Amino acid sequence: MSRNISLLSGKKDDKNSLFGKIAVSPTTVTDSQLAGEYNMGVSTIHSTKSFYDFLDEDFKNRRAYVCTGSACLCRGTQDSVSNKLKEKFGAENVGEMICLGRCYENSAFHYEGKNYSGDDINKLEQIVAGKHTSPAYAMKSYSDVSFLVENEVFSSYEDFEELLKDCFSKDKSELISTLKESGLRGRGGAGFPTGMKWEFCQAQEASAKYVVCNADEGDPGAFSDRYLLEEQTLKVLFGMVACGYLIGSKQGFLYIRGEYPESIRATNRALDKLRELGLLGKDILGSGFEFDMGVVEGQGAYICGEETALIASIEGRRAEVDVRPPFPTVEGLYKKPTVVNNVESLAAVAAIFKLGGETFEKIGNGRSTGTKLISLDGYFNNPGLYEVDMAAPMDFIIDEIGGGFNEDIKAIQVGGPLGGIVPLDILRTLTLDFETFNEGGFLLGHASFVCIPRSFSAVEYAKHLFAFTAHESCGKCFPCRLGSTRGEEMLHSAIEEDQKFSEELMHDLLETMEAGSLCALGGGLPLPIKNLLEHCAEEFAPLMEK
Repeated sequence: MSRNISLLSGKKDDKNSLFGKIAVSPTTVTDSQLAGEYNMGVSTIHSTKSFYDFLDEDFKNRRAYVCTGSACLCRGTQDSVSNKLKEKFGAENVGEMICLGRCYENSAFHYEGKNYSGDDINKLEQIVAGKHTSPAYAMKSYSDVSFLVENEVFSSYEDFEELLKDCFSKDKSELISTLKESGLRGRGGAGFPTGMKWEFCQAQEASAKYVVCNADEGDPGAFSDRYLLEEQTLKVLFGMVACGYLIGSKQGFLYIRGEYPESIRATNRALDKLRELGLLGKDILGSGFEFDMGVVEGQGAYICGEETALIASIEGRRAEVDVRPPFPTVEGLYKKPTVVNNVESLAAVAAIFKLGGETFEKIGNGRSTGTKLISLDGYFNNPGLYEVDMAAPMDFIIDEIGGGFNEDIKAIQVGGPLGGIVPLDILRTLTLDFETFNEGGFLLGHASFVCIPRSFSAVEYAKHLFAFTAHESCGKCFPCRLGSTRGEEMLHSAIEEDQKFSEELMHDLLETMEAGSLCALGGGLPLPIKNLLEHCAEEFAPLMEK
């Protein structure tokens, strides 16, 4: 059934997302009309709508939304934010969103299509009156060669055009070799070599191919995607055009999470300008190459950060994870070969092609090359986003870049809600690369740093992670859907009802989720829970059966 929906969606219109039409259909076309247009059942449209938080009528009727991401939770700012919003708008008009990318100053909330944080909550009157805008945050580079921040290498539409002309003048195999030589690996967490992925897709014979930017990786604690889409938009878009050129694609999609409205607006402005300049569309720069792309707005589903769920969403299906193989490079969007890359991976391509793969490869260590964006939350004295060389010592990142902490920290979760939770003494022995983190039993992922203060219960944090997974599970596989719910129930009963849980049963549950889940949501959650059980054992012991 899902395959039929994919094929029908692509056959009808492969340049526009069916999901985009479903999301706005209440104001433009009825579900019955949309179903008839695509030769689908009305139940298919209803089924898709029911999947997403933002499409729920109760959710849409709220006026303001409080961030419930891990960083804001640990910082303890959100009860005050919620109370002030409810006092202003009424409790019935205040909802929740999971991470608004404001982890560097917390107190985050959303109002009228814009995000706010820090002291903004104390300026509600000015915000409502349209007289206050939340300031942009600063981005800094601690690398001698900057690939991702504003620099002279690539910072304007003129640079975009010049570098694109240079790419058109070279053999495609040479450009792929440059990308492979750089050693660039996926920055969304999996770390798969980007050049190999593009080469695999290039080798496929098909009537159509697609390029997808995964900008829905909404890891609480990470805000690097937001920065790149808002401040370095051209780098991201260049990466997509270059990919389209090399694999033989005519169409791309940027799937941007709805929690980042400023990112959506910035990207659409840049796309319009590129079309105006003839850098998107038919016969780009007289090369005969045709390529365009559009934005698909996410509607509040963390699982869409998983590539097969994201593809399903674009097609208008429920964002459920698909079994792999086949992988998207063989059978992806509309069942055609597709490259799915995250924002940071795509943004690095421009400077790699400009400076050469060797320049990128020389930075870092072993198989972790180049630079990496890291997100430091509000518990650091110097919170914010930084570009750092791969293999940088964590001591340097904590003390020199982050400036140490403003509270007593017992552990840091690195790499999002599925990333490992690393005690500080262990974290200081690691370096910023995939291998060191993997060898230590942790995960680098997005390189977001969410600090857990000494005062915050490790048991409460574990319950928060189970609850997050239960809410965000696509529901397709039992281990994730049921396991996360049972885990939350066990810890809730232990905390609130003094009903002790079995350590053996907890580990059985985690092993089932790890071995049986279809994707990294259910399969990845056991890592941080196991880390907490091991490194914060004294906090769990009183709640366990003797």
